[in-house]
Amino acid sequence: MRLLVVEDDPDLNRQLVTALSDAGYAVDAASDGEEGHFLGDSEPYDAIVLDLGLPKMDGISVLERWRKSGKMMPVLILTARDRWSDKVQGFDAGADDYVAKPFHMEEVLARLRALLRRSAGHATNELTCGPVTLDTRSSRVSVNGNPVRLTSHEYRLLAYLMHHTGRVVSRTELVEHLYDQDFDRDSNTIEVFVGRLRKKLGIDVIQTVRGLGYMLSPPADAS
Repeated sequence: MRLLVVEDDPDLNRQLVTALSDAGYAVDAASDGEEGHFLGDSEPYDAIVLDLGLPKMDGISVLERWRKSGKMMPVLILTARDRWSDKVQGFDAGADDYVAKPFHMEEVLARLRALLRRSAGHATNELTCGPVTLDTRSSRVSVNGNPVRLTSHEYRLLAYLMHHTGRVVSRTELVEHLYDQDFDRDSNTIEVFVGRLRKKLGIDVIQTVRGLGYMLSPPADAS
C-alpha cells in the first residue's frame, strides 16, 4: 500500500515517513501544499496524510482541488487547530478523518489502517483468503495458523492483493502501489515477488490471469 505525507514541519514529516515505512507502507513525502497537490493529483495513493497549515497552498484548498478533480483516495487531515469549525471545514472539503496535534503516532497508524480497510470494504484488521490470514495491525501473515516470514516487499504485495481479493490487479497497478516515488520501478520484479510469495505460502491463492495480471482467491479445495 502506498501513502503520501504532506507536512511542512521537517521533523514531523520525517517521523511520519519513518513510522509508516516501518509499518510496511511505501511512503512519499511533500513539504508544501503545491507539491502535495501535484503528487496527490498525479500519483495513485491508497491514502494521504495531509496537514492543514501548509505553505504555498493550505490543506483545505489542496483537498478541495483533489475532490473536484475526482480523486477518491482516503485523506486523514492533521491539524493543530482546536476550533471545531476547522474540523468541520476539513470534513466538508472531503476529509475522511482527522488527528489533532500533538498526537501519538499509534493513533495515526490505527486511523490509517481503518481508512484503508474501509475503502477496500473490510470490517476488521484481519484479512483472510482461505487459510491465509494477514493482520494489518501487527503486519503478521499466517497460513493455517502457522506464521510465514515475508520481506517488506513481499508483505506489501500480499497486503495489496488481500485488500483487493477477488479482483484482477495488473502488474502496472501493483508497481504503482508498492513502490515509493524514488524506487527504481521494474514491473518484472513483480513476477519475482509473486513467485517467492507462492513458495512461502505453499498454497495456490495467487492466480495469474493471462494478459491482465494477478488475482487473489481461495484455493479450489478450500472449505
